[in-house]
Amino acid sequence: MDQKKALMERIRLFVLDLDGTVYLGDRLLPGAADFITTAKKKGRRVLFFTNNTSRSPMEYVERLTRMGIPVTRGDILTAGDVTVHHLKTCRPGKSVCLLGVPALRQSFLEAGIPLTEAQPDLVVVGFDKTLTYERLERACTYLRRGAEFLATHPDINCPTEAEPIPDCGAICAAITASTGLTPHALGKPAPETVALVESFSGLPREAIAFVGDRLYTDVACGTKNGAIGILVMTGETTPEMLSESSFTPDAVFPSLGAMAPLL
Repeated sequence: MDQKKALMERIRLFVLDLDGTVYLGDRLLPGAADFITTAKKKGRRVLFFTNNTSRSPMEYVERLTRMGIPVTRGDILTAGDVTVHHLKTCRPGKSVCLLGVPALRQSFLEAGIPLTEAQPDLVVVGFDKTLTYERLERACTYLRRGAEFLATHPDINCPTEAEPIPDCGAICAAITASTGLTPHALGKPAPETVALVESFSGLPREAIAFVGDRLYTDVACGTKNGAIGILVMTGETTPEMLSESSFTPDAVFPSLGAMAPLL
């Protein structure tokens, strides 16, 4: 416990995952609101970061506020934000064929990223509940003809209150099976995410903790990139998965609520 307390004292910014960490479906997880309130009272900063690109950042603002956690747009970052930033800074002016929901398409357009249905420079895949076979086929064709392959995030499944549903990584796996090509995935745990959070917050990564329920995204985002990775057992990860994983968290807690007394 002393080691956990010492770790918590180092942290200036908690980057909290949403699905399976703060809430599950439309249900706020027990202790989550208490942790967020306590962290802020103790002078820590809280940023919410989700790999889920099926909603716009403002939809997450509205959802959290409706659950009793009032936030602003400046409190939210998504894998979509990382992708937009990457495209604008590293691929300026490049045309994009985007597999994504209307909210993600709108965020790309607002950022001035040229979207096309003709042969693009890049194919970018997100969590797309509007995906059709025709668009999947077209994306594979473009990639075979030389387009670069990017993904907003690598998550295979998205947690829901009922059952997990296919996420961006599952769509990319189908494309990879067809083309033999694998995407460069942004979002957690990509170094581009940590760099953006570091720049956004003005804090060194050694003082930033990525907290979430997934080992290969949330925890790895911290431990693989010089930040801190904390696992909470309220979502995807089971004790068996933890014992067999190659990703070792800096700390494991039953829930966000269990972290509050150590602040």
